[in-house]
Amino acid sequence: MLFAGLFVLALLPVLAVPIPAMADYPNHLARMYLLVRDGTPAESPIYRVVWTLAPNLALDLVVPRLARVMSVEAATRLFLLASQVLTVTGAVAIELAVKRRFALSGFIALMVLYSVPFAWGFLNFQFGLGVGLWGIAAWLALPERARLRRFALHALVVGVLFAAHLFALGIYGFTLGLHELWRAWSRRAPRGESALRFGTLALPALALLGLMLAAGGTVGEAGNRWHLALKPFWLFASLNGYSLPLSAACSAALAILIYALARAGALRLAESGAWILVGLGLLYLAVPSTLLDTAFVDLRILVAAALILPAFLTVVPPSRRLARGAALLVLAVILANLGLALTVALSYRATYAALIAGFGRLEKGARVLIAESGEGGNPPMADLAAYPMYNAPTLAVHYADAFVPTLFTSAGKQPLAPREPYLRLAVPYGAPIPVTRLRDLAEGASPPDVPAYARFWQRDFTDLYVLGPAAPNPMPDRLEFREADPRFTVYRIRRAEGLGR
Repeated sequence: MLFAGLFVLALLPVLAVPIPAMADYPNHLARMYLLVRDGTPAESPIYRVVWTLAPNLALDLVVPRLARVMSVEAATRLFLLASQVLTVTGAVAIELAVKRRFALSGFIALMVLYSVPFAWGFLNFQFGLGVGLWGIAAWLALPERARLRRFALHALVVGVLFAAHLFALGIYGFTLGLHELWRAWSRRAPRGESALRFGTLALPALALLGLMLAAGGTVGEAGNRWHLALKPFWLFASLNGYSLPLSAACSAALAILIYALARAGALRLAESGAWILVGLGLLYLAVPSTLLDTAFVDLRILVAAALILPAFLTVVPPSRRLARGAALLVLAVILANLGLALTVALSYRATYAALIAGFGRLEKGARVLIAESGEGGNPPMADLAAYPMYNAPTLAVHYADAFVPTLFTSAGKQPLAPREPYLRLAVPYGAPIPVTRLRDLAEGASPPDVPAYARFWQRDFTDLYVLGPAAPNPMPDRLEFREADPRFTVYRIRRAEGLGR
């Protein structure tokens, strides 16, 4: 009963609001509107749909079909809810496959349900990881001799994961590869048998990869970046996607608990658990933070480990007092994470409504530039509760048929592309630009950290959304105040000449 109640509570930050407060979610929702409008008289005059065989399409394939029987907003939210349910139940399924009982994994899954990257709206990855967890559980649960059934089910899971998210497929395959290595070593399995099992693992993925390359598909865009110094930091900073202090405090408390339990000999890893722990740990250290233009790859490994490893972990506290203390701490962390997620979600309900209402006052075909009043960074680590605002103005592409340069249009990931002549101003991904940089540009300076699309912002854009607390007009001679909300201010750009105006 406790787990069921917590599970329902965990879904409230999505159920209680029309638009969940997640950084990437409004951007994905904006894309869904355009996909649903494609091929109709209402299709976007600024963006076109370009379908390719790309391994990042779960949302794009599912939501437009759901939108035939419900609103786009409801369909996108249902997709997120399904992803959350798959994530939690998939973790439980692995534990049932390993231990034949449920004790720990579901509670840990609820604990990380609003961690990074889930709280930031990485929808395709979360859906893919949820499917991958169920795939791992099925592989472990099938009898040893059910080779044909194992291969058929594995091929189905690989196909779904390939369409959903390539890195989720990688985590699924890597975890099962570690399990098979442990099995071959622990049972001294014949080489032929081991080769057959590894071949079964690899064949469907290799076939799909070859098909994608033959069809001219791509995997995102080039760009790998390592941030090795941040890897220790993220161990304590990713448990809650809305508050760095809460993440650090909860992570530190859990680390102390794990140390106390380990010192008391209360932690035991069953079967291939130790191999998976070491393998995922080494993978976390080895992979770049950005891989093939996919950000926060290493953080995705952390959350995957938190969802997979508890299935293999048995906790036997030496005293009732330690057991009670451990349970209370885990419960407190779950409630703290879920409570903050719900608070943030409810606080954005009015903000998103005001933003959408304001789009009706934009001219059709407006060209919207997004800035920020401070130096928050991407993500804004000093105030992660501000992050759900970063992509919210991209919804103007639907409500005002606007152009927004930071709408997700990465080749090989999203089946959208801007039409000419907007192509030169688009970027696959982008963050709000500090308004001080725009002021520097307007005054003739050349700040090095300003993206190329904003260099001639007065000429190329018509409207400016400045995110952050209300502040005096930073450029009264260049910006005409339109409206304000506690989280954003809208300006009309004066003397905006050039593209289509």
